[in-house]
Amino acid sequence: MVKCPKCNGVIDVDEEDVDEGDSISCDECGADLKVVGTDPLELESAEEIEEEEDEDADFLVEDEEEEEEDEDWKQ
Repeated sequence: MVKCPKCNGVIDVDEEDVDEGDSISCDECGADLKVVGTDPLELESAEEIEEEEDEDADFLVEDEEEEEEDEDWKQ
């Protein structure tokens, strides 16, 4: 059993049946969740993970653009 990070509802999950990266949903609030750790079992909102990945991707694009500008300036 683990608590939902969105509603704090109890989710009945057999810890041996899930692996890191698996998706599950909360029976109480319907939130999509990802398993981010298995010892102990840890869940995170799938939406928050996607937002973090989008922010990381945006940051990488900004870095690449700055590097290109630096190269152009040096020439």
